[in-house]
Amino acid sequence: MSHTSSPAIRRPRCATCGLPASTCVCALVTPVRNEVEVLVLQHPDEAREAKNSARLLRLGLARCRVVVGESFEPATLAALLGGDVSTAALLYPADTAGGMPAAGEAARPRRLVLLDGTWRKSLKMLHANPLLQSLPRWPLAPDAPARYRALRKARLHDQLSTLEAACAALADIESAPARYEPLLAAFDRFVADRAARARRPQ
Repeated sequence: MSHTSSPAIRRPRCATCGLPASTCVCALVTPVRNEVEVLVLQHPDEAREAKNSARLLRLGLARCRVVVGESFEPATLAALLGGDVSTAALLYPADTAGGMPAAGEAARPRRLVLLDGTWRKSLKMLHANPLLQSLPRWPLAPDAPARYRALRKARLHDQLSTLEAACAALADIESAPARYEPLLAAFDRFVADRAARARRPQ
């Protein structure tokens, strides 16, 4: 007599954040009205990661778009940048992969581009998209340890998550650090909740 396995039960998911309803993060955030637009280019592997911070960032910023992909057609990428790359800056170290020099105060960007992935994968994305390499960089100099360390290991102790990096850069560009404190506080709650879930017996 043959036995057939029962089909896997699909957990209901939130239509907004995409997570299972039991771990929905929508209630954590109230969108912040950021002046500088944010474009997150997300590596496909990160899109499937439940601990990914870009999901919370998209919910927490009024002007934020997340696009999944690794290599983009130049025309597609130019369109994502609003057709005017002169107003965009890439949040990335200025001396990586032959990058452009850091943007100065006079070159305040209207759009900030972030690469969402591990260090190795984000570098691969940078190499795969010459248009990104041509953008001026907006580097960060974190003055505190990353808040994400309870969930994911980083190459360096001060290496920030995508959400933390975006908030730090926006606060710097817009000269408004207090504006992003509520989103960072929501991120702290997100990290604490995920860490607590990970410690529960299976």
